[in-house]
Amino acid sequence: MPLVTPLSSEHDIETKKLAEFFNETLGFCPNSVLTMQRRPAISKAFINLNKAVMANEGRVTSALKRMIAWVSSNSTGCRYCQAHAIRAAERYGAEQEQLDNIWEYRTHPAFNEAERAALDFSLAASQVPNDVDEKIKKRLYEYWDEGEIVEMLGVISLFGYLNRWNDSMGTSIEEGAVESGNQYLGKHGWEKGKHI
Repeated sequence: MPLVTPLSSEHDIETKKLAEFFNETLGFCPNSVLTMQRRPAISKAFINLNKAVMANEGRVTSALKRMIAWVSSNSTGCRYCQAHAIRAAERYGAEQEQLDNIWEYRTHPAFNEAERAALDFSLAASQVPNDVDEKIKKRLYEYWDEGEIVEMLGVISLFGYLNRWNDSMGTSIEEGAVESGNQYLGKHGWEKGKHI
């Protein structure tokens, strides 16, 4: 049972309109947003931040951003966000081989060195205490410019917020996210846990 019950998508019309963004991303409005709208300023600010962070302004693709989100969410243990991130990666064109082998990104040939550097950055930045060091910085700069690094850290930071929100709330997970979680992450033990 979630800490706070999500409201109907009809509760706040402005949030509903902004949340149409998630129909493309996930195929549904996430229950996390439906909970945030108990304070509509939070739901609206969150959706606008999400749209800005996920906009493509450099070479960091939509699929890679969602894989960065998955690595960050996996690091923190948020099963809700793991399933959402892998579902969005699929919907935004991540290669099937990458989706099937996301757990092995460091060694699997489906990932190139630039992607590995980005995903290692996500893992290091999501640790507590933070593990971003000169080695991570040097690898990032081999493949990415400063604007692209800002985009990546935007995703990592956004999912830091979401990981805390959804794990603390025990947000109920949507059926579409469960399907993607089972399909791509289940073989490694993914389950919805408290996100019933």
